[in-house]
Amino acid sequence: MRRCFFPSVITTKPWEGFNFAGHEIKITEATDCYGAVVWPSALVLCHFLETNSNQYNLVDKNVIEIGSGTGLVSVVASLLGAHVIATDLPEVLGNLQYNVSRNTKMRCKHRPQVRELSWGVDLEKNFPRSSWQFDYILAADVVYHHSCLEELLLTFDHLCKEGTVIIWAMRFRLEKENQFVGRFQELFHLEVIANFPTLNITLYKAMRRVRRKM
Repeated sequence: MRRCFFPSVITTKPWEGFNFAGHEIKITEATDCYGAVVWPSALVLCHFLETNSNQYNLVDKNVIEIGSGTGLVSVVASLLGAHVIATDLPEVLGNLQYNVSRNTKMRCKHRPQVRELSWGVDLEKNFPRSSWQFDYILAADVVYHHSCLEELLLTFDHLCKEGTVIIWAMRFRLEKENQFVGRFQELFHLEVIANFPTLNITLYKAMRRVRRKM
């Protein structure tokens, strides 16, 4: 999970280099936006996907990443053979599209998509449940000190069908964010699949609970 920083000496933008799935990945960050920085949870999730590709085989699977940020996780999932949709807020999409395109062109079995997704907003309109079936939902460091935790839970719930697997890397910080796990477990079966104590990061696998019809 090592990273290398390459300053802007010749090119117009500095970038960081990563090696996953047999490829060098060049990621451009923007320090003025939380969503355009590579956080440790993203590195943990990429490492897990790469080293557990037999158990969690992404080849030809439909994958959506929420809160994609710089796009590193979506790039790695694409390199591992998935049909990927990378999503984030409108102000992040330009940098996200740039990173996804430059690192997947002519390298991937399936061309990844980049789409806007504001948590809890127009979910049925933009991702109608009758049309979308995701095998995996990926998320890295989406739970932090923000005001959209309930909207995030609604988004997980909307995108997840029976059989969908959520793989979610979470860095524990404050009690408010930690309480999200309890709310999450009301809707999903939650299993710890890896721990990184020195980083204070836990990797979860989750699946939708069976809902009783009234």
